[in-house]
Amino acid sequence: MRFHVVALPHTNTTKEFVNCAYTEKVRRFCKMMHQLGHTVYLYGAEFNEAECRQHIVCISEEDRVKSLEGKHFTQGSFDNNLPHWQNFLAKVKEEIGKKIKKKDFICLIAGSAQKPIADAFPQHISVEFGVGYSGVFAKYKVFESYAWMHSIYSQFKNAADADGFYFDEVIPGYLEPEMFPFQPVKDDYYLYVGRLIDRKGWKVAQEVCEKLGKRLLVAGPGEFSGYGEYVGTVGPEQRAELMGKAQALFAPTQYVEPFGNVVIEAQACGTPTITTDWGAFVETNINAVTGFRCRTFQEFCDATEWVKHLDYKFISAHAQGTYGLQTIGLRYESYFKKLLTLWDKGWYEMENDGNSKRDDRRSKD
Repeated sequence: MRFHVVALPHTNTTKEFVNCAYTEKVRRFCKMMHQLGHTVYLYGAEFNEAECRQHIVCISEEDRVKSLEGKHFTQGSFDNNLPHWQNFLAKVKEEIGKKIKKKDFICLIAGSAQKPIADAFPQHISVEFGVGYSGVFAKYKVFESYAWMHSIYSQFKNAADADGFYFDEVIPGYLEPEMFPFQPVKDDYYLYVGRLIDRKGWKVAQEVCEKLGKRLLVAGPGEFSGYGEYVGTVGPEQRAELMGKAQALFAPTQYVEPFGNVVIEAQACGTPTITTDWGAFVETNINAVTGFRCRTFQEFCDATEWVKHLDYKFISAHAQGTYGLQTIGLRYESYFKKLLTLWDKGWYEMENDGNSKRDDRRSKD
């Protein structure tokens, strides 16, 4: 199979940008499908570490940096009316047009910001993969959790629009096991990794650790104040080291978390996770097995004391086996093979204009 994968205009697909979940999805997705033997074309900014057949530069490093206007890359805009987005989209469409063939897939990561790309190629299947945002538009979507899929369906204004979609799929986030090795020996600290905004719940970690007199390390972009030791925004190696040696990772997100890769990354290292009890955590954090899901302050305090009794080796094996690129790659491969049936013998067939029609042969079987 052949994939045209579109990255963001304000990040490079390198490990330096590990704190951008969108960019990490793109880098890992390309590696995953490339290693399965598929042809991957990546369209993005100037520098790239993703494995692919060809990396096509669609925005210069100078323009990428300028577009951020001095802000951290995690604050990059998704407004496709901005000049750098307009130029990026035009270049991507031009380059895809030179390479695309019948039955190729266009893989998009930025929701409605990248819709003009799909609109430019109506005779091809565009897939939003790793959906962890609300601005969906494509007919074919891969959500990172059932919690988020149901959340999105519930946001549709018309009841008919909220019906199930046969060719949507749920495939969880993924990681490179070698980047998060098992660490059986823990240090004396607890850890929070993520943006320092209230909705991420990082202050819950502060309150719990201060109450219990536990050491807390905090990593991520934003303004830090209060209890704990701030270690700044960390790169991939330091991130994995911090996760591996922590007593537990806090992820007390206040909103319905679409997925939360930090949870599975910590678990891959054998580190228990302490999360809220909603959103994707219900699917990724097995209560009293890989960590604890909490709803009250007392439950967070209890979990902080109890995590030391969990089986670190099992936690690591579960995460590595469930979310590793090889496992998830096969699930994505199976999904795209299912979409290929749209061109001939599926429930629906592709018309010449790229739309699908009902295949009446289904009712005759």
